[in-house]
Amino acid sequence: MAKLVCTGITSLDGYITDEDGTFDWSAPDEQVHTFINDLERPIGTYLYGRKLYDVMKYWETAHTEPGQPAFVLDYASVWQAAEKVVYSTTLESVSTARTRVERTFDPQAVRALKDAAEHDVSVGGPTLAAHAFRAGLVDEICLFVSPVTVGGGQQFLPSHVRLNLQLREERRFPSGVVFLRYRVAG
Repeated sequence: MAKLVCTGITSLDGYITDEDGTFDWSAPDEQVHTFINDLERPIGTYLYGRKLYDVMKYWETAHTEPGQPAFVLDYASVWQAAEKVVYSTTLESVSTARTRVERTFDPQAVRALKDAAEHDVSVGGPTLAAHAFRAGLVDEICLFVSPVTVGGGQQFLPSHVRLNLQLREERRFPSGVVFLRYRVAG
């Protein structure tokens, strides 16, 4: 059975975007990006909310931009190799390969996907991830904490959900970013 992993880059105060909806402060440097590439390599399917899909579809054509560094090209190939499911009630079509749209988040369907998958599944976008957390589907949280506080915005973790976590891994980067991997224990 595959794991359902929720990964995010946050501010120290727990936000993935600030109050203006920006996240430029979270852009990983080469060392962090290379680590993320390796972390994401085992992902076979990405489950995205609409807004995160709109951000991530950049990776469909990132390799066509001249002068891209090797670590960017590597992530583009990792992302392109995976299946993508976008949960949206309004998206008419998708512009990326290996992508389909689902209208609603069905916990039983996601559980069946996990049970049948040969590779791990990733859930992204705080609204969509909240459904997975509330349904008890998330097995692991991978968190990159940026050395900044933004004072408000979109939270990474959902409100009103209690999780008991076991720290499995931590790593500090010269940029001040800290990586934390937790197993959801219940």
